[in-house]
Amino acid sequence: MKNEKVYIFDTTMRDGEQTPRVNLNVKDKVEIAKQLERMNVDVIEAGFPVASKGDFEAVRAVAKSVSKPVVVALSRAVKGDIDRAWEAVKYAQKPRIHTFIATSDVHMKYKLKMSEDEVYKRAVDMVKYAKSICPSVEFSPEDATRTNPKFLYRVVEGVIDAGADIVNIPDTVGYDIPDEFGEFIRKIKENVPNIDKAIISVHCHDDLGMAVANSIAAIKNGARQIECAVNGIGERAGNAALEEVVMAIKTRGDYIGCRTDIVTEEIVKTSKLISHVTAMPIPNNKSIVGSNAFAHEAGIHQHGVLACRDTYEIMTPESIGLKKSTLVMGKHSGRHGFVQHLKELGYDNLSEENIDDAFKKFKDLTAKKKIISDEDIETIINHEIFQVPEAYDLKYFQFSSGNTMVSTSTIELEHNNKNIREAACGDGPVDAAFKAIEKASGMDIKLKDYFIRSIGSGKDAVGEVTVKVEKDGRVFTAKGISTDVVEASARAFVNAINRIHYEIGC
Repeated sequence: MKNEKVYIFDTTMRDGEQTPRVNLNVKDKVEIAKQLERMNVDVIEAGFPVASKGDFEAVRAVAKSVSKPVVVALSRAVKGDIDRAWEAVKYAQKPRIHTFIATSDVHMKYKLKMSEDEVYKRAVDMVKYAKSICPSVEFSPEDATRTNPKFLYRVVEGVIDAGADIVNIPDTVGYDIPDEFGEFIRKIKENVPNIDKAIISVHCHDDLGMAVANSIAAIKNGARQIECAVNGIGERAGNAALEEVVMAIKTRGDYIGCRTDIVTEEIVKTSKLISHVTAMPIPNNKSIVGSNAFAHEAGIHQHGVLACRDTYEIMTPESIGLKKSTLVMGKHSGRHGFVQHLKELGYDNLSEENIDDAFKKFKDLTAKKKIISDEDIETIINHEIFQVPEAYDLKYFQFSSGNTMVSTSTIELEHNNKNIREAACGDGPVDAAFKAIEKASGMDIKLKDYFIRSIGSGKDAVGEVTVKVEKDGRVFTAKGISTDVVEASARAFVNAINRIHYEIGC
């Protein structure tokens, strides 16, 4: 087992997108895929093509946009699903179809209403069919850890004979304990005669907080592909966190005895990217990528780290893409210095248009803040990269508010080279601004969620507002930034309208 490779299978764009209230569009997924490729992820599960037209288009776009990783499309063990998956993923240089069917008694009885023999035949037939059109096929027996072991061994042996290259064993409901799960994988190796013809993969959920521990236990018992998601996002409590699995293997290689080919210096950048596009803040105490992961406040800890990092740090911040020191950026910084600093932050592949727009926003911010932090710059860049075309542009806004008066807001939007002005009253300046913007755009939108966070610290900190709105049964997420929280809110709402216009053409 010494130094054997463990393949990292990223499901951020498939299972991760199933996180409640997360909605990724095609542009989001392509940018994520490119960043995952820079991080040297082995396998990218891009989506579930049969689920929707948007998912189909996203998988196809991802398949065309990256070349190094295997690109996977998920499908049920249904011929129509498999055909749809292949139509989306066939453009990839390394395509794979990942098909699944539930095998536990509870799923077969209440969800599928099928017998063991019927499930076995469906699994084998559909793997055989997928293999006839795609060079690589992965099979998952859904809810494997609650499946009768003898039936599971039979199904795994059958699908490998039918052509499955990878057999994924999911702990679908996050039920297992590490020792139990490790033994579960070991027994599959011992009881499936042809298991040497396929890679064993695992997909662990975090319902009991053990997804990463279960994944490591699986590696110790023969699994060589781990399915995980950046920041651990996913259904319910989420998936095994990619950054935790990777850094556990790297940091404890002495015990685990395996390696990955992940470029770990890209971890922080990838984590922030996913946090931005999903509107899911990273908890300060999150392992590896939380803001406190390399912060030391206690005097004893500070003294120890100053004397020798190894006293309280089991990995270096540089190993995941953090810097020890930062270049101070302010109003006197020029474009050349700005571009150089972007490269130091890892943004070395931006278009000239992105850089120009980001530099303008940076200079605008320097008029409001004396010192611009790296976090400020990263926020500007993320907003610039993921900004959809501006069908509506917020030209100006003003508001009046107080505890003895009705809040009012006046705004002007530019749309199709025409300026539209509207005013509205509301329960506070933000509500008034939203209502005025809604009137100006002519859209009937339902606000589902609103929250604000500070980028950096101090009284001149940038406020980042996230809004989630609903239109025609679909939820759209957008952000806005400014040192003025009302302006940030207005910009977030306009950005949401632009997303609606971009995606459904209202």
